[in-house]
Amino acid sequence: MQKAEGRAGRIFEPVGEAEITRAIASEFNSVLMDRAVSDVIVVGAGPAGLTASRELALMGFRVLVVEQNNYLGGGYWLGGYMMNPVTVREPAQKVWDELGIPYKKAAEGLYLTPGPHAVSKLIAGACDAGVKFLNLTKFDDLVLKGGRVAGVVVNWMPVSALPRNITCVDPVALEAGMVIDASGHDSVAVKRLADRGLAEWKGMDPMHVDGGEDSVVRMTGEVFPGLVAAGMSVTETHGLARMGPTFGSMLFSGKKAAEVAAAGMKDLRAGGD
Repeated sequence: MQKAEGRAGRIFEPVGEAEITRAIASEFNSVLMDRAVSDVIVVGAGPAGLTASRELALMGFRVLVVEQNNYLGGGYWLGGYMMNPVTVREPAQKVWDELGIPYKKAAEGLYLTPGPHAVSKLIAGACDAGVKFLNLTKFDDLVLKGGRVAGVVVNWMPVSALPRNITCVDPVALEAGMVIDASGHDSVAVKRLADRGLAEWKGMDPMHVDGGEDSVVRMTGEVFPGLVAAGMSVTETHGLARMGPTFGSMLFSGKKAAEVAAAGMKDLRAGGD
């Protein structure tokens, strides 16, 4: 039947292969040209980075997220031990309410939803707010100007997998008023500063869910002029307790990081007037 349909008439519009290539390349180029200078660049598209980027875009800021994987969401796809239900503790379910994510009460003060549903809604929310993404983009370094972070240096992620004798591929730089390190355990931007003696990085302490989550939110903030740590990067930077597969602090940390970055942008603009 499918063969007969194909012979009888077209189902899809006739579009050439080259036209498809041009459309993809043109759109990618337009994003790169537009966000080569952004208000805020977020490194990492996990729950903290996605939340921060969405909040900032809703405030009217031009936001670019760079993510080294070919997918967005980080560890938010899985709750733990390769099981995909994710949890949050009261009152973080209110963020799920904002995004229209259905959930159920698992215990007093504990709420549960499928990770794929939570991630999909958060990604869609960020996209709907106007956030732009560069996937397979690896953080390489920071741009420093006048004693503050002023952007990031990035390269294609596949370059790092090439044999050493052919990896002389120069990166490119992207400018921003503020940068948020939401790169998770890697804490790539903070570590770059620590390597140069410009910041301190302590590494994660053992698990303590209650203390860990509260501390992440409280300690979310600017670690160097122009650079904000969010999510698990906060845990690693300040030597806080890990909290395991519950994500309320990641969502709240993302919101707080957005507030800090927005205040930083306001100060920058006021200084330029």
